[in-house]
Amino acid sequence: MSDIPDWSKQRSWGVRLDWGLAGARALGPGSAAVIVVDVLSFTTSVSVAVDAGTRVLPYPWRDDTAAEFAAAQRAELAVGRSAVSARQPWSLSPAALRSAPAPQRLVLPSPNGSAISAAVEGVPVLAACLRNARAVAGWIAEQGWGTAQYPIAIIAAGEHWPGQDLMRPAVEDWLGAAAVVSALAALGVGPLSPEASAAKASYEGIADIGALVTGCASGLELAANGFGADVAVATELEASKAVPVLIDGAFADAS
Repeated sequence: MSDIPDWSKQRSWGVRLDWGLAGARALGPGSAAVIVVDVLSFTTSVSVAVDAGTRVLPYPWRDDTAAEFAAAQRAELAVGRSAVSARQPWSLSPAALRSAPAPQRLVLPSPNGSAISAAVEGVPVLAACLRNARAVAGWIAEQGWGTAQYPIAIIAAGEHWPGQDLMRPAVEDWLGAAAVVSALAALGVGPLSPEASAAKASYEGIADIGALVTGCASGLELAANGFGADVAVATELEASKAVPVLIDGAFADAS
């Protein structure tokens, strides 16, 4: 984007990190790939669904257009967490997805990770979380990406403040992004931008990632609304070897 200042693009680094849709628009162009991280819960749900063989179609809005889109794509539609039923057992809840029948194709609306994934154009998009950070990093390394010549952009999705169109930096997404950076660095991928280096240091300095995510604002929000099981799924560190890559509009395993 022409209105993004050059100093913000982390140009000299192979592994770059930023926040939200604006960060994806700043770092995406010119990157070899964009890795979206939305731990609670879009990319965690993608990992669970892809593990089960489902192709996941990201969609930014949960409104009437989502149903129309799902019908046009011959896909099932995930509903709000509290709206699941025997007819529509799929939602953004990774725990609910795990217990529901696995459809061939599923539209998964989300205003954060899904919206970012759908907005990125022209480069591969991957969905990473705490369940598959190492697998995603390994796949990136196999492509020869993450260098100054072929940089990657890691985007921590963040949340929205209730009732406001303002992004809330979410510590779980920072840690999910940091887990990918740490795994990449262990494979010798880089150089890391200062932002990515700071994330790596924070991740590697935390003794109990699961406890931190459970106790953070987003974890407490889900628990207060009766969805604490989603946090438990999200903190299954490195439980998945699937690498969800957006192919023809749907996330599928590329590993």
